[in-house]
Amino acid sequence: MNLRLTRRRLGSLAAVSILAGCAMPPAQQDQASGDALRTKDAAFTAPQGYGSALAALPASGTAKDNSLANADAIDENSPDVHSFHQTGRASWYGRAFHGRRTASGERFNMKALTAAHRTLPLGSYVRVSVPGTSKWVVVKINDRGPYARGRVLDLSYAAAKLLGVQHAGTAKVDIEGLSRQEAKAAQAEMVAVNSNIDN
Repeated sequence: MNLRLTRRRLGSLAAVSILAGCAMPPAQQDQASGDALRTKDAAFTAPQGYGSALAALPASGTAKDNSLANADAIDENSPDVHSFHQTGRASWYGRAFHGRRTASGERFNMKALTAAHRTLPLGSYVRVSVPGTSKWVVVKINDRGPYARGRVLDLSYAAAKLLGVQHAGTAKVDIEGLSRQEAKAAQAEMVAVNSNIDN
């Protein structure tokens, strides 16, 4: 076995080392040298839909989990998308994005019943259901996405929890657009059904 380092091999090794050092952008070098990568924060940097942050999210039925009671009223300015139907995979996003601005200008609230869609008008309402179950939820489209390949909808944590998909990370869903009147009726029914479950 010849382990001799010739000038050519040594030069190649030096060039690779230099290029590898240049490959990391300055922002990541600063992050790596700081406290941003502590082990206790690792759960919140995992990709969405993998469920690694589940342990730190609020438990079901807690007194502070009142997203249905505080649902925004459906106003007359909500776009009518009653003819829209789509089936595909949905994922959810939560704490890592909580408080950030959405495409609609609102702040993302992981406990609100909202979703991100690539093309539906912002402010429109859709009914999202899981095929083969009786679970469904009405969400407001307030953001753009998802940006992960093969997904059609990003649900808030609260919506994913009501659908029972928060542990799976992703699930096949049916999306049905709602008119303003349909959205009001469906939202009232959803609040009533979920109020009866809590009692």
